[in-house]
Amino acid sequence: MAEPKKLFIKTYGCQMNVYDSERMAEALGGQGYVETTTPDDADMILLNTCHIREKAAEKVYSELGRFKGLKAEKPDLKIGVAGCVAQAEGQEIMRRQPLVDLVVGPQSYHRLPEMEAKTRAGEKALDTDFPEEDKFEKLKSRPKAKRGPTAFLTVQEGCDKFCAFCVVPYTRGAEVSRPAARILDEARDLVERGVREITLLGQNVNAYHGAGDGGDWTLARLIWALNDVDGLERIRFTTSHPNDMTDDLIAAHGECEKLMPYLHLPVQAGSDRILKRMNRAHTAESYLRLIERIRAARPDILMSGDFIVGFPEETEEDFQATLDLIEEVKYGYAYSFKYSPRPGTPAAERAQVSPEEADDRLQRLQALITRQQREIQDGMIGRTVNVLFEREGRIAGQMVGKSEYLHAVHVRDAQANTGDIRRVRIVEAGTNSLAGEIVS
Repeated sequence: MAEPKKLFIKTYGCQMNVYDSERMAEALGGQGYVETTTPDDADMILLNTCHIREKAAEKVYSELGRFKGLKAEKPDLKIGVAGCVAQAEGQEIMRRQPLVDLVVGPQSYHRLPEMEAKTRAGEKALDTDFPEEDKFEKLKSRPKAKRGPTAFLTVQEGCDKFCAFCVVPYTRGAEVSRPAARILDEARDLVERGVREITLLGQNVNAYHGAGDGGDWTLARLIWALNDVDGLERIRFTTSHPNDMTDDLIAAHGECEKLMPYLHLPVQAGSDRILKRMNRAHTAESYLRLIERIRAARPDILMSGDFIVGFPEETEEDFQATLDLIEEVKYGYAYSFKYSPRPGTPAAERAQVSPEEADDRLQRLQALITRQQREIQDGMIGRTVNVLFEREGRIAGQMVGKSEYLHAVHVRDAQANTGDIRRVRIVEAGTNSLAGEIVS
């Protein structure tokens, strides 16, 4: 029996890339590959890249440079670049880094087996098309290996919003939603393999409009169908756009038992002038009123958001409007970034805020977010939450899991197993996690 070939995948960026990496590993599993945790003994290295962060492409080239010595020692080693940088850079990656054998965009990874065979024949393989066929259906059947208690499930890809700062419409393409029946089949398969919580993924997940019984389904209808899947205990979704928070989705937060009380709803800025320049198509006021409606449906919901500071032409007054919005909403989590230009996007051509001003604003915004997060974490002390235990902790007898609010919770001397959901009373709050005791 032939020795299995070893595959090392390094994943950058969003949860969808994590999901994509799993599917790429499955696609190559049919070619005799098993995953390894180190590039040193790999027969193929894949970098699954993200184009959101600053100088993303340069960081990929730097990472590739580290493999030059390894490639020299192992001439048969194949090196590939996948994901959004692959989609954006394409042939340029192979030109700048001749050691790269394979470049595949995020819509084409179902073609990896054919591309891998091409590299084994000594050819280069490049595919950054937007193929018409459904990549999810083209992949081989999932191996029925046991899974952990949580999993991502992509339901929608691409975006039609064309925010002025964002490359997603160019790297992931237009909005496409998977048929509801295929999502439900995949969810049932995951549950059979041990999954108890599923996070539905999409670049603009609440714009979901997949074909289903009676016509296109909304995300809310899909969630209600998942609510009926036996053995599935928790449902989450990310990432959403404020303009696609439909009435039925808001209602589901108050009525659907398995939909968790956590919502990531990026606003990006609190200044209407900057929001218009970003092409966000909502105002600060409309966002705040939306938050009111969501909290009326589910008063205990924990809100998370995204913020960009130092967007082109942002003034101190604009930035103060963002701080004012944060003060009003009170976020449990938030992701904040200093604006950096993305080639080909409208905002890249505008007058830029100085790095010093952007750095100062980012520090002030993050200080406010950290204070709010800590206040919410401290407010959890004495409350009882339901924790889905995901893994053992660093200390003997310790278990770590997530509350329904997505707080990380660790419990010492936990008489629990991975996959158990137990009631836990919170006794201590840290900056990024909570400690508790199981309630008997």
